[in-house]
Amino acid sequence: MTLTELRYIVTLAQEQHFGRAAERCFVSQPTLSIAVKKLEEELGVALFERSKSRVSATPLGEKIVAQANLVLEQTSAIKDIANEGKDQLSSPLAVGAIFTIGPYLLPYFIPELQKEASAMPLYVEEGYTGTLRTKLRKGELDVIIVALPFTEADVVTQPLYEEPFVVLLRKDHPLAANETVDPRALDDEEVLLLGEGHCFRDQVLETCPNLQPSLEAGKGKVRTAAEGSSLETLRHMVASGLGITILPVSAASTAGYSEDVLVTRPFSGQGPQRTVALAWRASFPRFKAVDALRSAIRRSQRDNPLIELVN
Repeated sequence: MTLTELRYIVTLAQEQHFGRAAERCFVSQPTLSIAVKKLEEELGVALFERSKSRVSATPLGEKIVAQANLVLEQTSAIKDIANEGKDQLSSPLAVGAIFTIGPYLLPYFIPELQKEASAMPLYVEEGYTGTLRTKLRKGELDVIIVALPFTEADVVTQPLYEEPFVVLLRKDHPLAANETVDPRALDDEEVLLLGEGHCFRDQVLETCPNLQPSLEAGKGKVRTAAEGSSLETLRHMVASGLGITILPVSAASTAGYSEDVLVTRPFSGQGPQRTVALAWRASFPRFKAVDALRSAIRRSQRDNPLIELVN
């Protein structure tokens, strides 16, 4: 039994598909299949039920996968301890960011981080909150950038800044004539949202609860963009006249479109907003690297009048 085999079965249990699991593990599908079969033979039990369409863990397999997860987490903790004696700003730092933050933050804080820690190699990855959460626990990522609330055992979170949500719409839309938009004015609009799995979608529905009944009733007033879509996709859909959308202000640039096509409007009153935060394992020993990352992000946002830094 090897750590590699344990990583294979954990990934296979998550993906429920040999091809996708092999891709995530950077090996061929036959290599992963043979390794899983070898482990099953060594343990003398079937870990997975296989069908043409999916792979699922057996009841006993689920228990073994859970234990394998713990072993991988502890292995990561050993590596963290070993790194304590190294220069904290020279070892690689693996940073993850959710899809609705990464593209609008990474280009700004990376140059700032390079000024402060020029000898620290940086690995950057984007993903869904759930995926980043798993990779953080397994030690595949050191720090992740997420939107609060975010709770996980033995994980520390620290708020960075708060940013409001705004409405993106075509300039010829009737609501564009207003300086601000009342959330209730969206009740009868074609509102475009990200697909399931994006935490930003959940935040929009939570802060604009009137949209939820429309979504559940299937009346067509709330549309979900295709799976795997991005905020950029929503921007192009709005420009094409398919509806309006709600974006975090950092993503609300109308770049690529003239001011005669797209405009943004803030919400009236105490509008919806989100808190962006760092999260890292409590056992992660490179506190200087986390501090450098936090400082770089804060410096990159301090001149933005629409974003409020959290002390």
